[in-house]
Parts: sequence; C-alpha cells; structure tokens
Amino acid sequence: MNPFRRTTLSRVGHRYEPSSRLFPAHALRRRYKSLSVPPAIVMSESPDKRRKMESALDQLKKFTVVVADTGDFNAIEEYKPQDATTNPSLILAAAKMPAYQQLVDQAIKYGIAQGGTEEEQVTNIMDKLFVMFGLEILKKIPGRVSTEVDARLSFDKDAMVTRARRLISLYEEAGVSKDRVLIKLSSTWEGIQAGRELEDKYGIHCNMTLLFSFAQAVACAEAQVTLISPFVGRILDWFKENTDRKTYEPHEDPGVLSVTKIYNYYKKFDYSTVVMGASFRNIGEVKALAGCDLLTISPGLLGELSQDHSPVSCSLTPQGAKTCDLEKLHLDEKAFRWLHNEDQMAVEKLSDGIRKFAADAIKLETMIKEKIFSVKNGQ
Repeated sequence: MNPFRRTTLSRVGHRYEPSSRLFPAHALRRRYKSLSVPPAIVMSESPDKRRKMESALDQLKKFTVVVADTGDFNAIEEYKPQDATTNPSLILAAAKMPAYQQLVDQAIKYGIAQGGTEEEQVTNIMDKLFVMFGLEILKKIPGRVSTEVDARLSFDKDAMVTRARRLISLYEEAGVSKDRVLIKLSSTWEGIQAGRELEDKYGIHCNMTLLFSFAQAVACAEAQVTLISPFVGRILDWFKENTDRKTYEPHEDPGVLSVTKIYNYYKKFDYSTVVMGASFRNIGEVKALAGCDLLTISPGLLGELSQDHSPVSCSLTPQGAKTCDLEKLHLDEKAFRWLHNEDQMAVEKLSDGIRKFAADAIKLETMIKEKIFSVKNGQ
C-alpha cells in the first residue's frame, strides 16, 4: 500500500483540541480556583472562535501532507512536518553551519577510511554526508526524507541507478528501511527511466524533481514513480523575468496553474504517483494549492503560515479533478522530447536547475577536499 495515499491525511492532519478528556472537571476547578472568573466563562470560547484563531499551517495540514524543505534539521521540530526534503544546495548551506561540523567531520573520516583515489573518497564522503543529514532528519519526523542523486548524473540513467542504490545501502547499513527514503532524481528522460527501473526492479521509491513541464509529469506518471515535485516559484520567476507582467494573484500564478493541471490529470486518470508541490515564493502560492497530496515548504514560509490566521480552503480534490477537461496522453521518448521542447520555460528552467544543483555540488566537493587535506596533514 502506498503510504502517501490520501487515506493517511486524516492522521497527518490530526490536531488536539481542549476536551473533557484532556482537562477533567476536577482538574479545571483546581486550575481556576484562584481566578475571579468562573471556569465556565473561561471555557466558553465558541468553536467558531477557535477556528478563527487556528493558524493557516494547522488548517493546511487538514488537507495536505506538509513537508519541510530544508537540510537544517534543527529547524524542523518547530513545525512538525510529516516528511522532509533535501537537495545539494540545502545540504551545502547546512554543512557550512558550525552546528553541523561534527557530521561533516564524521563523513570525511568515513570516506578516507574507504580508501581509493581522491575522487572516489570525495564521492563516498558526499554520499555519506547526504545520508547522515537524512538520518538526523528522520529522528525528527514520522515519515520520509528525500535524498538527491548528484545532478551531474542527470543524463546518465545507469549512473543514477547505481548512485541511488548506493545511497539506499548506506541508509540500510544505519538501520533505516528503504521505505523511509525517497531518492530524488532530475526529471530528464534519463532520470525518469532511472526512476522506473529503481521502482520496478529494486523497490526503491523515487521523488522526481526539477519538474516544470506537463510532458515531464505525464512521463513520470507512466513510469509509475512514487512521487513528483513540480516546481511553483521557479515557474513564477521565469514569467516575471520574460514577460511584461510582474505581479500575479495566487489563483492566476503560472506555477500554481501548472501544479493544479498536473494534480487534476493524475487524479482524473487514477495514476498512483502522488504530487508534491515545491519551490514556493510566498504563502499565497502554498494556500492556493491546499488539497494537493503533499507540499514541501521552506522553514521561512512555514513560519509565516504559523503566524497567519486567515482562512484556508481546500482548492484541489480528486472529485473536482474528475470533471477537468484533459485528455490522456502516452509519451515515448521522441514524443516526450518534442512536447517538453515546445515549452520554452520548462526547457530553460530544467537546464538552469541542473546547472545550479551541480554548481553547489562542486562547491561542497571543494569544501570537502580542503578538509581532507587538513585531516591528512594534521591541521
């Protein structure tokens, strides 16, 4: 059974309300004995008022699985997400923090002990570091963590499969089942086929990232991967930079519209792959996608949602998706490449995303090489 099916959402969205079970009458009398206001008056707050006081984050959790998008696992506890996602950029930022230097040092010792060339040692250290961050995150969440395969392998299916299996083996060596891990792969044609093989042959669950086009979404659904992460904010960025329009309301945000179309397509045609909206620029985008299977949100925006008390309504539903005007597509490699290539925004943002993740991976490697040199020279 897919643990991301919507049957789990009621559990994720559960919240604790004051009740006689939590606060028995005799306990309330003791609690308010010294007050001049009778307990009955103190507890007379109406359900409507309680709903008004509820944060947008708590309201969102009723409709959607909330995921923390960060490598800073110390920032996760406050918002109590179900899952967490990481990427090379987030791990690089976290690895620079003094609080996490012990993890970096442990990964370096591990890589050196494995032996091999410097390049092999660096690769082993990178994999170990990503997994060590994932292990720490898993201590703070009940669900899954997403760990990304090096973006520089985005056009090499076999290399992505090998690297993904290596990451899973490191998790399993640490006592963590592969069922608690999602392997992130770039949504290139090669990445999607790597996801298909990992799911079918090895039972490894995949999270397809850097997804900007409808063609990518269709191909991922046909590959029957576990989850996709269509980007919202980066699509908005492109339209602001490449058109005359600079402002959008949430319901007309091109990134929101893209994820809405993908969600509706998946639900209309009963695909098992679930949708996790990603890359948000503001809480308006997040709230406009309430009802999406999952949403991965940065700690900054999680904080804003926790302080926002405006109403949040469910925008996306499987029932509503059944009425949408979309036709089912089947894409082989040639059809995929053509349809994706027709979307200028998606072509540019996919390429840009791969380059940025690759650049941050190189920065992390450079930092690791400097630390290896220091360790070997006793500095």
